Amino acid sequence: MTSDLPCAKEPYTKGTRVKDPAEDQGLMLLGRNFRLVKMSIRTPPRLLELVRRSLLRDQALAVCTLEELPTELFPPLFMEAFSRRRCEALKAMVQAWPFPCLPLGSLMKTPCLETFQAVLNGLDALLTQGVCLRRRKLQVLDLQDVSENFWMVWSEAMARGYLPNATRKRKPAQDCPVMRGQQRLTVFIDLCLKNRTPDECLTCLFLWVKQREGLVHLCCKKLKVLGTPLHKIKNILNVVNPECVQEVEVNCRRRLPDLAEFTPHPGQMRNLQKFALSHVDVPRYVSPEQKKEFVTQFTSQFLKLHHLQKLYMNCVSFLEGHLAQLLSCLKTPLKTFAITNCVLSESDLRHLSQSPSISQLMTLDLSGISLANLSLVPLQLLLEKVAATLEYLGLDDCGIEDSQVNAILPALSRCLELTTFSLCGNPISMATLENLLSHTVRLNNLCLELYPNPRESYDAYGGLCRRRFAQLGAELMGRVKDLRQPKRILFCTACCPHCGHRAFYDLEVNQCSC
Repeated sequence: MTSDLPCAKEPYTKGTRVKDPAEDQGLMLLGRNFRLVKMSIRTPPRLLELVRRSLLRDQALAVCTLEELPTELFPPLFMEAFSRRRCEALKAMVQAWPFPCLPLGSLMKTPCLETFQAVLNGLDALLTQGVCLRRRKLQVLDLQDVSENFWMVWSEAMARGYLPNATRKRKPAQDCPVMRGQQRLTVFIDLCLKNRTPDECLTCLFLWVKQREGLVHLCCKKLKVLGTPLHKIKNILNVVNPECVQEVEVNCRRRLPDLAEFTPHPGQMRNLQKFALSHVDVPRYVSPEQKKEFVTQFTSQFLKLHHLQKLYMNCVSFLEGHLAQLLSCLKTPLKTFAITNCVLSESDLRHLSQSPSISQLMTLDLSGISLANLSLVPLQLLLEKVAATLEYLGLDDCGIEDSQVNAILPALSRCLELTTFSLCGNPISMATLENLLSHTVRLNNLCLELYPNPRESYDAYGGLCRRRFAQLGAELMGRVKDLRQPKRILFCTACCPHCGHRAFYDLEVNQCSC
């Protein structure tokens, strides 16, 4: 906790504090007519600092003067009180907060239970004691880490000696889809559950909300499950209304039977727009019948999701042979479809190209899916279907060979909205790359192009020949510039087995970190 001793520039003797005369001037402003500060846009920053320091040194004085405190001084004073853990001042400032939203999340980089509890105590006074201050406007407590600019504006303004008015017009946090038209205090939070148990501030918040049911609404739009046991999610969703959740990411190594405990929950999130699932393995002891039963249970949840726009699946081993079942349960056209590092069959690709749910895709990512020895006719048909909307295409590390590239070139050249195209890590020859580059001439919206280095840049043992890579990269770059002026184009190697990074050629060879 910060000491209450005066700063080094102030006279000080042991046991006695001698006030700076300028500080007395600040206190006189408080006592006589505090509105002078509000009226004077060019009040000296030293004087504003002294007023702020005086209030925080005497918390009783701060509480008494909040009714007369100019709106412009609330944010910098709150920041100071929060960082110095002035709990009584914090509690009073929350009750008198003059803005619709208190964006607390960006101040809690390092959570402190003591100060967080002080804020909740201030909210309690508003909720349970019927406090009706002159400027009571607080409707939203925003615990999302997205409002740092709100505080930065005031920090810079105080340093420069002027007080901004822009925050008067600041809109409260985005409306909760569940709370439209209801008059309750709304607490916005993004949950990232990394540990087996929530931290003490989160536990305190859950308990506080649960005890004030009917007065407070906890709205969680983004939910990440990175380490918490899935069976504990049920307890959290008893506090968080699942219909508020718009984005879910489950990214922790799980076996199929473990995931079954989480499966019923996505269907309750009826406003879900983004769903991401990563690293799910099917153990050997799971029978085909059990696997089929789980897939049916899992995919049926998507029948209830009428707002889903983005679907991500990474390292999910139960999809092979079941993609059609998943696609048939999608109720709305997707904007993003990313199935990466999974195993898909040719039948899966065919069903993908025929699904009405992918006809308006803006992002298609199939990176890490082995397409070697498969017909890419389904992919060609898929590209033709989404040519009018597709902006991102990822086909990294798919094992695509020369003949397969040539098969999809006509469809690729029609994707005129494409801004990013990535084909890294595929064994393609120099001649095919030149042909590919000639087919992208019409794609004027391309901002980033990532191509594999030519097969010819490797030696007989599969090792990268740096000099050869540089020579071929320069030839390809020259070929591109003869046809058009690229915005950003890179020729990349396969991922290094040691560090996992790629070497790439831009204007020179940049090797991987190892």
